[in-house]
Amino acid sequence: MSVTVRVPAKVNVQLAVGAARPDGFHPLANVFLAVGLYDEVTVTPADELRITCDGPDADQVPLDRTNLAARAAIALAERYGRSPDVHLHIAKDIPVAGGMAGGSADGAAALVACDTLWQTGASREELLDICAELGSDVPFSLVGGAALGVGRGEQLTPLEVGGTFHWVFAMADRGLSTPAVFREFDRLGEGVDIPTPVPSQELLDALAKGDPDALAATVSNDLQPAALSLFPELADTLAAGRAAGALAALVSGSGPTTAFLARGPESAATVAQALLTSGTCRTVCTASGPAPGATIAGR
Repeated sequence: MSVTVRVPAKVNVQLAVGAARPDGFHPLANVFLAVGLYDEVTVTPADELRITCDGPDADQVPLDRTNLAARAAIALAERYGRSPDVHLHIAKDIPVAGGMAGGSADGAAALVACDTLWQTGASREELLDICAELGSDVPFSLVGGAALGVGRGEQLTPLEVGGTFHWVFAMADRGLSTPAVFREFDRLGEGVDIPTPVPSQELLDALAKGDPDALAATVSNDLQPAALSLFPELADTLAAGRAAGALAALVSGSGPTTAFLARGPESAATVAQALLTSGTCRTVCTASGPAPGATIAGR
C-alpha cells in the first residue's frame, strides 16, 4: 500500500514582522493564501526511512533526515511508538528555497500520508501540533485556503475569501536562505523602533470581497527590503512585472520568488509572457488561489 498527498504552495499577501524576541524568533502577522502550485509526497512501507525526489531543482532537496518530510515521519512515528520505516518520494513543482513554503508543504504532506498509511487515528489538533513543532509555515500547508498566522506564524485563524485571485510567480536563478533574510531584516532595523505586527483590516476586507484591485492596494511584505538587499536583481523582476500590467508585485515571503497579482487569467498570461522574455528571471508559472491544503490524492 502507498499513500499520495498533494499539497499547495503559498503566497504571503501580508507579512508584517516585529522585532526579534529573546528566543530569536520574530512575531508575525502573516496572511497566507494557498495557491494551485503543488508538490506530491508518496509514502510506501520500506525496510528503513528513505527519501527520493524528482522535479524542478530536485538536486537541491536534501535527501537525509534534515528534510522536513523525513522529520514529519519521524515525529509522528515517535509519538505513536513505531519506527519510521517508509520510502518518501517527493514530486516537486513548488520552487526550492523560493519563499513559497515548498519544504513546509512537503512536511505537511508527509505527515498526512504517514498518518493515513499507519492509521494512527491522530486528531487534526495533534497533526497541527506536530506541524507547529516542525516549522512556522507547516501548519498552514496542512490547512490551506487562507489564514492569518500570528506568533511565529503557526497560530492560525481561517479567513474568508470571496473569489479567486490570479497570480504569476517568477523564479530566480538562485535561492535565498530564510534565516539569512531575517538576519538582514534585523541588521536593517538596528536602532529603529519596529512596531508590533498587526493584520491590515483593509487587506482582510479585500480578501473577503474577492476584490483584486483592493487587494493589490494593500499587499505588503516587511521582509522585502531585506530580500532586495541580499538579491538586488529582484528589483528588475518586480519592475518588469509591473510594466507588464500586474496590479501588484512583491517578493513572496523571504524570497527570492516574486509574486504578481493579476486581474484575471488573461492578464496573468500576459504578465507571465512578458516576465519570461524580460531576462530578469529563470522561469515563470501562473496559479490561482485559494487552494485546499494537504489532500490525499491516491492510495
